Parts: sequence; structure tokens; C-alpha cells
Amino acid sequence: MNVTGDQALVKKLNKSIVLERIRLHAPLSRAQLSSQTGLNKATVSNLVAELITDGLVYETGLGESSGGRKPLMLLFNSRAGFVLGIEVSVQYIKGALTDLAGTIETELTLSLTQHDPDFVIEQIRKLVQKLMQVTPPSPHGIVGIGLGVPGMVDETGNVLFAPNLGWEEVPLRQQLETELGLPVVVDNEANVGAQGELYYGMDADHRQLVRDLVYISAGSGIGAGIIIDGKPYQGAWGYAGESGHMSIDWNGRLCSCGSRGCWELYASEKAYVASALKLPAHTAELLPFARQGDASTLSVLGEIGRYLGVGITNIVNSLNPGMLIIGGPLAEARPWLEQSMRTVIEERALPYHRRQLQIRFSTLGSRSTMLGAAYAATAPFLGRVRVSL
Repeated sequence: MNVTGDQALVKKLNKSIVLERIRLHAPLSRAQLSSQTGLNKATVSNLVAELITDGLVYETGLGESSGGRKPLMLLFNSRAGFVLGIEVSVQYIKGALTDLAGTIETELTLSLTQHDPDFVIEQIRKLVQKLMQVTPPSPHGIVGIGLGVPGMVDETGNVLFAPNLGWEEVPLRQQLETELGLPVVVDNEANVGAQGELYYGMDADHRQLVRDLVYISAGSGIGAGIIIDGKPYQGAWGYAGESGHMSIDWNGRLCSCGSRGCWELYASEKAYVASALKLPAHTAELLPFARQGDASTLSVLGEIGRYLGVGITNIVNSLNPGMLIIGGPLAEARPWLEQSMRTVIEERALPYHRRQLQIRFSTLGSRSTMLGAAYAATAPFLGRVRVSL
């Protein structure tokens, strides 16, 4: 296959490469950029001049000299604009206003008392307006909005099926862009959670070592975000990662998706409601009782940990990832479910698959989806261009 591109495409690609290098590895001089990117010095100087004019890069103090005049160093201006990252859950919508580096300026949560798409979209609009009111001044203002939704989302931002919300065929991206007048990115909440962990949950050097990652989002349901060879894996039609609906009990409980024995019925917050034990709460409000040593609470969290281990074993044996990260609201219950989870994995996962496997809990806590959604909205603005054959 012959791949061609006009000068505008080549320039956009080179500009993206230079900006990303500065963003991830600053401070850098123009000479260092030329050496690291393979672009000649004149090209780098021209691209840097444009980035400075755009307000995305600025010059700082003098760097070390290699024999001549000391060079000016370049830094990324993360406050050149802001983005909104939003997580849509069953019980709430949660939003964060972040700068272009994922630093949170402010957060806001609104409860969802119903799941009708019109009501949820109205709540999203209210959340966006409230966050926009406290956005600091910047050259570019709000540059985009990212949303993570618990369901199957196609490439155009339509929510095809979200059983926990009762949604089918909701054109979420189109409606929000029309109402808000801003670029909107919509994806599955676990997919953006995986990106949040990859880009904001670890430093650049560590990220380069992580090529294959599975992020498990465990809360009101379970989803999986899959990174293969450093890139999000979407599947043939974009629907990969619905691991919460893999059956771990062929004749088990009936799930809202229409199947039986789905993993999330046993290893998410749904297990609180189904438990035969008398629990003091059936939501994340259960965690204070775990801290107090409530016996029934500790018992159900241990059971959830065992079921998490069963599903994770299936994923490990199937995909052989280098790293697996557990995030979402249930990650907050780590002290009470981790040991039972790891015990099951040790007993059941194939030994060669787990020999070098890293299993960790999210460094971002319950913010993985919000920050991943913010990253998904940031990347198009920063002009990330990738050419693949």
C-alpha cells in the first residue's frame, strides 16, 4: 500500500510530535528537540514558534551549554486551556475541570434520581454550566468535553446499549454538541478509565514500559478497558471490554443484560443488594462500617473479593496482560477485599500467565474515569496525529 500525505498533513504530524515531546519531557531546548525527533533545526524552530504563538509552549531560563550560547528551554503551558471530564454512573454524574495536563481544578457531583436520557442529559448540561462558571481565564478556554458512560458506545458517540441505565440507541455526543457548542468525546467508562490510568496514573518513563494493560472498573457494574501494544483495544466493532457480562455461573442470577450469572452480579456493588446478610447499607456508604469492623460488611466484601479473583483469573488466562489495574468505587474497599481476591488468583490463574503479572489498585482512586474522559477530550485539541498502515 502506498501512503501519501500533503504538506499540511506532514506539518500537522510534525507539530504533534514536537508538542508531545515537550509535554512529556520538558524542559527541552530546540537542539534537543531536533536530536530527539529527527527533524532538522529549522523545522523545529518554525514549529516551536507556532506553538508559542498558540500559547501552548513558552520559553523559560537558560539551559546547559554544549560549547556555544546557552539555549532557552521550552515548557508546555498546561493552562493554555481547560477540559471537562465527566463520569456517568447509575447513581450520579461526576465531573472534573482539569487543565491540559490533567490537573484537577475543581470537582462536582450531581445525583441521578432517574435514568431517562433526557433527564440525564439535562443533568450533564447543568454540571457543565456549573464547572464552566469557575473556569480560570486562558487563551483557549474550554476546549472539549469527555464522557465515560457505563455501556456500549460506537465510534460516533452513540450509546448503543447501557443496561444499567436502561438505554438503547441514545445519540449522546450529537445531542450534547448541539446543546453545548463544544467538541464532545463519548466512550465506555472503563475504556477512558484505562486511559486515565495510563496517561495520568503513571509517569512517562513507566508508561513506556507498559504495553499491555487491563483496567477493571468495579462499581455499580463492572467494565474493562484494554490497552494492547500501548493503544486502546476496541474490538472488531468497538465494543470490547464488556467483561462484567461474562458468565461465571451458567445458571446464576438473571442480569439486566438478559443473560444469567454475569460477573458483575457477584463482584460489583450489585452484590450488596443480593447478599443474604443483613447489611447496614447497600452502596459505597457501606465502607465506613467496614472501617468499624462490622462483621456482615467484612464478610460480603471478602466474598466480592473472591468473585473479583474469579473474573480476573479468566481475563489473565485469556489475555496474558502485563499489568492489571482495579479501579472504580470498589477500589476504595481494597483493604477488605484484596487478600481474598489475590488468594483466588494465585490458586486459579495459570502459573506462567501470572509469573510477571503486576496487579495493582488504581493510583487515581475513583477519579480514573473522569481523568480518562478529560484526556480523551484533550488529545484531539493537542493535535495528536497517528498514521498507521
